[in-house]
Amino acid sequence: MLRVAVVGSGPSGCYTAQSLVQLGREVHVDVLDRLPCPYGLVRYGVAPDHEKIKSLQNSLRTVLEHERVRFLGGVPVGPGGVPAARLRELYHAVVYCVGAATDRRLGVPGEDLPGSWSATEFVSWYSAHPDAVDDGFLRDVRSAVVIGVGNVAVDVARMLVRGVAELSGTDIPQAALDTLAAGRVAEVHMVGRRGPSQGRFTTKELRELGTLPGTAVLVDPAELALDPAYRDPSGLPGPQRRNVEVLRGWAGQPAPDAARRIRPRFFLRPVELTADGDGHVRGVRFERTAPDGRGGVTGTGRYEEIAAQLVLRSVGYRGVPLEGLPFDAPSGTVPHRAGRVLREGTVTPGEYVAGWIKRGPTGVIGTNRPCAKETVTSLLADAATLAGRDLSADPLALLRAEGIEPVEWAGWRAIERAEAELGASLGRHVVKLPDWESLLTAARTTAARERGRRRPQ
Repeated sequence: MLRVAVVGSGPSGCYTAQSLVQLGREVHVDVLDRLPCPYGLVRYGVAPDHEKIKSLQNSLRTVLEHERVRFLGGVPVGPGGVPAARLRELYHAVVYCVGAATDRRLGVPGEDLPGSWSATEFVSWYSAHPDAVDDGFLRDVRSAVVIGVGNVAVDVARMLVRGVAELSGTDIPQAALDTLAAGRVAEVHMVGRRGPSQGRFTTKELRELGTLPGTAVLVDPAELALDPAYRDPSGLPGPQRRNVEVLRGWAGQPAPDAARRIRPRFFLRPVELTADGDGHVRGVRFERTAPDGRGGVTGTGRYEEIAAQLVLRSVGYRGVPLEGLPFDAPSGTVPHRAGRVLREGTVTPGEYVAGWIKRGPTGVIGTNRPCAKETVTSLLADAATLAGRDLSADPLALLRAEGIEPVEWAGWRAIERAEAELGASLGRHVVKLPDWESLLTAARTTAARERGRRRPQ
């Protein structure tokens, strides 16, 4: 029997566990997560109004309910938790599927002014991540600037103008729903430094902006025309061509009578966040850019400032170093060969990576499936060597003996029931528990009655 620890229960972790039990008949998998809840960014990154994407949790659930897979939540790996070296003692192999845990920065003056946030911090707040803080995102905000033109930027722009009627049927936490309902955001600028043909959003997400009740999408055709491909998008790849066609349809349309406006902007590079007299963000100063003929942009020396009381920075994710593992700082990834961790160019037996920490923050959710399969193929090719160590003791029993009490699957199901009960009490469907205390109380109070249902491994 081969015992494998998968660190991270998001899509890459679940697909890794799935490949392990599908391709290896004698493989038993423990999926460890720092949080007491599984599913990673599917739970804490997908916007609450995108219920179809969030339904992916149902397929990930079948992986974690497999008889040879065990979910162990509330188990941090690294500082303050289980050291990487200890994991290697407990398991024949460890696969790290920890994603890209931080945001890229703009690197401009004023980036840390009050009122300037990473988009991830805003997403974590409305997604009820237990580490999130409610620091008055929308207090006195009439105008917001979202820097970035990817799907996360589109998500946060959309959420800023969503109405309470559209969100009350989702699992958004009640405090976030109340705050958004009371918000007075009237204008959202979504700004990219390059042109419309280079936007990173998908056409489906972009089109959705034009369907929001009480919201108009306003696009300046002169700004779009700075992109050579805008005039004739026929030579673009399909996704980019469709994006440009959507923007062309909005360009130059008369402004309808709407309470809220979303303004996609292009060829503007942020150079400074400016402050008001109280030291709070007042706006963003941009330099107008122009295509450089090589797929990038160059500055023109012309500037403009967009007023805003809220700035959300959405310019990409970045992996962070993991204690006990090598790290390539320029790419924000762990060096590897087909998923096998490399130390100074040499394979480290028994250590593997999958997902964003392996390849960088690229692709969609489904991209994690072939990525995970490649890593698992490497691991199983090493199985004969890895299985040579005697690991007869159950890692869970050893973890408990060391003072670690994981949230098992029964505990997660107890959290689900508590969220359903909270929703019913509020006249809603399911409402997420937003903090560590409520999550752990729900998991451990109810799960204690279900200890007898543990699956031995």
